[in-house]
Amino acid sequence: MKENPSVILYDGYCNLCNGSVHFVIRRDRKNKFRYASLDSDAGRSLLSSAVIDKQGGDSIVYLENEKIFLRSTAVLRILLKLGRGWQIFYILILIPPFIRDPLYKMIAHNRHRWFGRSGVCYLVAPQLQYKHTSENT
Repeated sequence: MKENPSVILYDGYCNLCNGSVHFVIRRDRKNKFRYASLDSDAGRSLLSSAVIDKQGGDSIVYLENEKIFLRSTAVLRILLKLGRGWQIFYILILIPPFIRDPLYKMIAHNRHRWFGRSGVCYLVAPQLQYKHTSENT
């Protein structure tokens, strides 16, 4: 049985988001993740099939084993799966989301002002892109 890839949906116009995706790609030596911009066809399809509103574009969306994670929980789950020492940050999951997420939301709300916005949507290499096909659903 083929395992579904873990998918990271990100804002392809956000410099912070793009930097975060680069960070994960450089450290993901086993290619555990696939990526899709929130604005891509695959991203929109995943969001609609998962019945998730785009959250105003202020949230990373992480799909793993047919479960959906948002905001700080998504970041912590990605670090856990990334391994190689990064999973140590997963201890922060013990802090309830109502405490973790306001910091996440503040950064997300100000990310374009603080880190800038790209004029074009960043796309990862084709072999790392999530392709929404009937076999993935």
